[in-house]
Amino acid sequence: MRDENCLFCKIIAGDIPSAKVYEDEDVFAFRDINPQAPVHVLVVPKEHVCCAACVTEENSRVVAKCFEAIAKIGKAEGLESGYRVINNCGEDGGQSVMHLHFHLIGGRKLGEKII
Repeated sequence: MRDENCLFCKIIAGDIPSAKVYEDEDVFAFRDINPQAPVHVLVVPKEHVCCAACVTEENSRVVAKCFEAIAKIGKAEGLESGYRVINNCGEDGGQSVMHLHFHLIGGRKLGEKII
């Protein structure tokens, strides 16, 4: 299901251009326009789910599909030594686009801080 007002839904639909790195039936992934590391990819379910707090038994399969895609993208991006996956949930959690998404960050040794 698409939310007509959602930035990521518009990117998934191709209405807004992106640097796509991965796509399958359930997941779309593209490069972040403000990367925090050499590799910074946003991994989003094609189904609109607002945030982690809105994951239910009925839609939780999209989270599993995102993590399956993250593993594939990590390998394709050469991140054999590791990477970080971050999800921001809600305004206080720093979520700026209200569509469930995961930041795949790597390409250099990351410190113990979040980013």
